[in-house]
Amino acid sequence: MRFVNKRLLVPAAALLLLAGAAIPASKLWPHDHAANGRPTPSQTPVPTQAAATPAIPPAAVPQAQTDASVIADVYGREQADVVVFGSELEGLYLARAAADEGLKVRILDPRAAFGGQVLQGQMLFLDETRDEKGKSLVQGRAKELFDGFKSGKIRKLSEFTAYMNKLVAGIPLESGIQIGEIHTTDAAAGRRAITSVTYTTADGQHKQIDAAYWVDNTDFAALLSRLKTTRLPGLEKLYGQKQIEYMGAGMMMAFKNVDWTSFNHTFNSMSSEERKTRFGGGYVNESFAIGLSGMTQAYKPTNDRVFLRGLNAVYQKDGQVLINALLVYTVDPSDDKSVAEAVELGQRETPLILEHFRKTLPGWAHAELNGLPAYLYIREYNHYEMDYDLQMSDLLSGKMNWDDVSIAGYPVDLQGTSANKWGIEMGRPDKYGMPLRSFLLKDYDNVIAAGKNVGASAIAFGSARIQPNTSLAAESIGVILGRIHGTQTLRNLQPQDMHALHEYLAAHDHIQLEGIHGTNKLAGWSADEIGKLDDGAIIYTTYKHHSPAPLPTSSPTPSPTPQRTLSPKPSPPLSPKPSPTPQPTLSPTPVLTPTPEQDQSVSKQQEQPAAQSPETPAHDAAATADGAAATPDAQ
Repeated sequence: MRFVNKRLLVPAAALLLLAGAAIPASKLWPHDHAANGRPTPSQTPVPTQAAATPAIPPAAVPQAQTDASVIADVYGREQADVVVFGSELEGLYLARAAADEGLKVRILDPRAAFGGQVLQGQMLFLDETRDEKGKSLVQGRAKELFDGFKSGKIRKLSEFTAYMNKLVAGIPLESGIQIGEIHTTDAAAGRRAITSVTYTTADGQHKQIDAAYWVDNTDFAALLSRLKTTRLPGLEKLYGQKQIEYMGAGMMMAFKNVDWTSFNHTFNSMSSEERKTRFGGGYVNESFAIGLSGMTQAYKPTNDRVFLRGLNAVYQKDGQVLINALLVYTVDPSDDKSVAEAVELGQRETPLILEHFRKTLPGWAHAELNGLPAYLYIREYNHYEMDYDLQMSDLLSGKMNWDDVSIAGYPVDLQGTSANKWGIEMGRPDKYGMPLRSFLLKDYDNVIAAGKNVGASAIAFGSARIQPNTSLAAESIGVILGRIHGTQTLRNLQPQDMHALHEYLAAHDHIQLEGIHGTNKLAGWSADEIGKLDDGAIIYTTYKHHSPAPLPTSSPTPSPTPQRTLSPKPSPPLSPKPSPTPQPTLSPTPVLTPTPEQDQSVSKQQEQPAAQSPETPAHDAAATADGAAATPDAQ
């Protein structure tokens, strides 16, 4: 039994009173946010450049860190300029850029392990964005990653891990947290602002953190879904489904002991007709194999929820191959049980697919599994309303904006669902701008969406979601947050402010966001046609637009009914809106409009040269001469 020495109580109490008097009142009773939602000076001290921190050893997953500049007071309450929820690659560019600009950044990851779809889901097949002339659109820090991928320097899991560890070096990061209470206050114009968030650590500690800005960088909208938000209609509207369903999740397949040289040589020694007969066509070179959908279609899955589409395969060197081709349908990324079930389905199917490859692919007779990912490649979750939500017409018209934070491109690639297993490609933009407003949550002053949380319609999301597009946006926003800290807010930025910020990004970060023009593929379209395009009633790849005949010059002696004489010949009727079950209209056969992840040898009714990125690369000589994956949906 323990006893308390009563003679020590009075002196101890006196010491506590003296210590309390020495602590500023602002530490004991933090100030509330100002009415406009911006932190008061006591909450956001002037940032100081963090001291250089040694890089985390390559291939070592970052552990939870502490940083005296972030821990704000003696009661364990934390304070940062920017809090990033989740460790998906895209939002890490924002965290890195903001930290390099001198801001105090904290990463809190609701997932148990670092790295999201890239490291945990092993989504190591990168999709490079290109314009219609085949020019790469990748800018910023992501360029190092994509250059490394194309050259073969960054293809294995350990190499991706080292790259991502470098992105978060010196930034406090904690995995396995659970978000608790989210405290908000009234802000300007009827909006809200988050002031602080409580959370529970993986080991059960309860903490609270204050910040000026909050970023949702998760693949299941961990923060956004907890706020008063508006969910945008998803693919269920396009396909006439009653229940919500997202694009199929991917189970990456890793193999070893593959004789890739034999595979490449044998495939390319065949005639075009022989390749078509044996594999359904496709494309193979020293680094990538794309399509071969005839071969994949010959595989019969054991479960209706899984589907083997055309290959997106990358040779990782040393006999190792990674393939993005196995889809798992009806997965809810926000439901751990749903994710676990999908992982189990994928893991169960992969060995059977290996047997199919051994029998049908040259050089694969001795191939073996090279491990099974414990997580999925999540393509989509709910879309929430931002200040501006990108539409299909924004993409195809090549629209640029005064507040652009990314120059994007990529086919509008809607991957399959249970209602349309092959998916559909809705069109191929040249390039288009992604405005800052598409990353600012509507009705909130200080909430930023990162990665696949971008504001876009379910259709436009097919292109906007691709990694280089949102990675560049995140990095630009991180830099902007640092440049305006203490003087301005994201919401109050004006065109002249953004112009100056664009100039800074160009000069210091080699990010070009102005003076770029995209091809307008909707010139001459009527407002009615554009509305139907945005709504999904018109599919660009199959729709035949007819511009009305020009009006003749007016006669000096008009007839009594000039309208009848001068009116242009009416255009053919437009495609009707989809019926409640529009699958027959919207579901293309693989020959008509395969998605970018499918066989590249099949015509896509392209209106532009084939020059795309890695879930369906561009396979002309120019696009592949440097070993670049020419795909569309490595993503």
